[in-house]
Amino acid sequence: MIKISIEDCGYKNLVENAKAAMENAYCPYSGYRVGAAVVTPNGSVYTGCNIENGSYGATNCAERTAVFKAVSEGERKITAVAICTDEGGETPFPCGICRQVLSEFCEPDTPVIIYDGEDTCYSAELAELLPYSFQFDK
Repeated sequence: MIKISIEDCGYKNLVENAKAAMENAYCPYSGYRVGAAVVTPNGSVYTGCNIENGSYGATNCAERTAVFKAVSEGERKITAVAICTDEGGETPFPCGICRQVLSEFCEPDTPVIIYDGEDTCYSAELAELLPYSFQFDK
């Protein structure tokens, strides 16, 4: 994983989409807003935000919201992911469930750009975030 500026990440537009999605976050319990955006091979972008629930297990992360929107529209492959928050210092690395969901629709070398709200991005390949994902033969 490398730390780079938002200008140099190569996915500034995708990060901007994730930032816009974050504005719709429903997070009355944590107050921690997260947005995500995914892009597919044909260039379609799908966005999502975190949606909390009083029953914490019913909460959905921004990454899964974006992936599920893409899949519900017929997409089956994601070529890049951007995740952001506006907290600064609280880097929104995807949780384990989100990493596993991403591995279902991404290649191991899919870029994941993580924006911390302070004009710094971290760039990693999915395999760096989830080196031994659970996979069935598809």
